[in-house]
Amino acid sequence: MPRLGRRLRGGEQTLAEVASAATEGRRFRLELERDAAAGGGWLEISVRPFGGHVGWAVWRIAEATRQKQLATDLASQRTRGSELAATLAGVEQRFQRFFEELPVGWAIVDAGGRIEECNPAFQTLAAPESSAEPQALRGRALGQLLHSEDGPRASARLAEAWSGISAKAPDEVRLAGPGDRVASLYIGRIDGPDGAPVSLVLHLLDVTGLRSLERQFVQSQKMQAIGQLAGGVADDLNNLLTAIIGYCDLLLQRHRMGDPSFSDIMQIRQNANRAANLVRQLLAFSRQQTLRPRVLDLTDVIAELSHLLARLMGERIAVDVVHGRDLRPVKLDQGQFEQVVINLAVNARDAMPDGGSLSIRTANATLEAPQARGPETIPAGEWLTVEVRDSGSGIAPEHLARVFEPFFTTKPIGAGTGLGLSTVYGIVRQTGGYVFVESELGKGTAFTIWLPAHAGPAEAEAMPDSGRRTAADLTGAATILLVEDEDPVRLFSARALRGKGYKVVGMRTGEAAVEFLGSEKETIDLLITDVMMPGIDGPTLVRIAREQRPDLKVICISGYTEDTLRQRIPSDAATRFLPKPFGLKQLVELVKQILDGPAAVA
Repeated sequence: MPRLGRRLRGGEQTLAEVASAATEGRRFRLELERDAAAGGGWLEISVRPFGGHVGWAVWRIAEATRQKQLATDLASQRTRGSELAATLAGVEQRFQRFFEELPVGWAIVDAGGRIEECNPAFQTLAAPESSAEPQALRGRALGQLLHSEDGPRASARLAEAWSGISAKAPDEVRLAGPGDRVASLYIGRIDGPDGAPVSLVLHLLDVTGLRSLERQFVQSQKMQAIGQLAGGVADDLNNLLTAIIGYCDLLLQRHRMGDPSFSDIMQIRQNANRAANLVRQLLAFSRQQTLRPRVLDLTDVIAELSHLLARLMGERIAVDVVHGRDLRPVKLDQGQFEQVVINLAVNARDAMPDGGSLSIRTANATLEAPQARGPETIPAGEWLTVEVRDSGSGIAPEHLARVFEPFFTTKPIGAGTGLGLSTVYGIVRQTGGYVFVESELGKGTAFTIWLPAHAGPAEAEAMPDSGRRTAADLTGAATILLVEDEDPVRLFSARALRGKGYKVVGMRTGEAAVEFLGSEKETIDLLITDVMMPGIDGPTLVRIAREQRPDLKVICISGYTEDTLRQRIPSDAATRFLPKPFGLKQLVELVKQILDGPAAVA
C-alpha cells in the first residue's frame, strides 16, 4: 500500500488513515486521483473488514476514470440545464410582459376563428365592456366582435390565411359595440415543425382617430375647393353687378320719378341688389367676406335681436332666449353674427309650418383637451356656445353631412337657395369658431356654435362721427387715375366721376398705369385700382405708385375680402377700400371723403 500511495495525490496519508480505520472494522469507499507521472486518471478504492477478524480487511481497487468523467459531465449538464431553465424563464417573462403591455391588439385564434389567447390591448379594443375580466374573450369567434357586415368578410380572410393565402394589405373592419370604431386587421399563420398550420396570429390596430383625421382633411379640402370656386364666381358676379347697378344709377339721373322708365330701372336695380346679397352669401361661405370684428357681449347682441326674431317667427312659434351667466366676451363682426342667428331662425321657422318652439341658449365652455366632434376637432381653451334649437320636423340622417354645402337644400324648388347654412358655416369658421348640427326626424334640430372667448372686456359701442360729413355737393376738380381690367366697371366709374367734374385717366392694366405714372405727364391726386388684375395687380401697383408719390391717396376696389388686401398694403387714412358691387353714390361719396381727408404719411 505505501507504494500505491506514492502514486496517488495525497494517497500515502489517506491510505494510512483508511488502513487504520479498517482494522477497527469500518467500511470505506473513496476516489483518489493518480499522479500525472503515473498516467493520471482516477482509482476507486473500497475497504471492508474480512471474516470478522480484527485487523483483517479486503481492499478493492478499480479504475474509475470513466465513471468519474461521467459523473462530472452529469453535474455539468445539470448546472447547464439549471442555467438554461433560468434563461428560458427570463425570456418567457419578458415575452409575457411584451405580450401584455403591447399597445397593439394581439390574439391567437384556431382554424375556426375562435380566440385561444389575447393581450389586454386586443380585449380593450375588441370588447371594452369585458376588459376588466382577463381572457374574457377566450373561446369567442372573431366575427362576434366585428360589425355584422364585416364579420363574414373577416371569417373568409381567416380561412384564406389558414390555407396559406396571405393578404398583401390589412383589412379594415368596423368593431361591434357603441361608437364608430375602425381597426386594421393583420392576419398571419403559425406553422408547426411539419409545416402544417397550428394557429393564426391576429394584430388589431385602432385607426379610428386616423380615419377621423382623414375625414376632416377631405371635408376641409372639399369645402376649400367649393369656397375657392364660390369666391371666383362671386368676384365675376360682383363685376357684372357693379356695371348693372352703376348704369342703372346713370339712367336714374335722366329718368326721374314720374318718368315711365323710372319704375323699370328701379326694378332692375332692386333685383341687382338681391343678386348682390346672394353674392355676399357666397363670399361668406368661402370665408372671403370682409369682417369688422369688435369685442362684444353676446348677451347684449342677442337681446337686441330678440324682438326681430319674435316678428320673424310669428305668433305660432314661441321664442325662448336663455342667457348664460357671466358670459366671456367674444370678438366678432356683429352684423355677420346677427346674420348667422337670423339664418338659423328662418330655417327653424320653415321646419315648423304648424308652429312650435325656438330656443336660443348661451353658455361658457372650457375644454381642458381637444374635443373631436364629427369631422372637426375643437382645440382646448375657453369658448362660448350658442345653441339654436327648434321642435321642427328634423333632418334626415343621410342629409346631415351635407347641410353646410352650398346650394344643397331639401326645400322644394324655388323655396330656398341652399346658401343659408353654408353662409352660417363660412361666417363662423372665418370668425375662428365651429358649428355643429344634431337632429332627429320628428324631434327637431339643434345647431351649436362654438366661439373662441376673447381675453379682455367688451368694447363700448362706437358713436357716429358727428364731424364726418356726407357732402351734399359731391363735385370736384381733382385728377384721378382709374385702373380696372373689367371694361363695364371702368367705363361706368369713369362716367360717374366725370359727371361730378373730375378728370379721369382710365387704364385697363397695371403695366399701363405704371408707365403712365413714370412718364410724369400729369399730376395724379387719387389712384383708384382694382385689387385682382392679371400681371401687375392692385397691391403691387399701389406699392410702385407710393415709391414715386409717398403721399398719394388710394382707393382699392374688389369683389374679394378687404382682409387679404390689408396684409399687402399698409393701413392708413389715405388708403380706403370699396367693395363690389357699388353704386354711383357710394363711389363719388368715398372719392369726396378721401380727397378731403389727410394725405398719406411719407
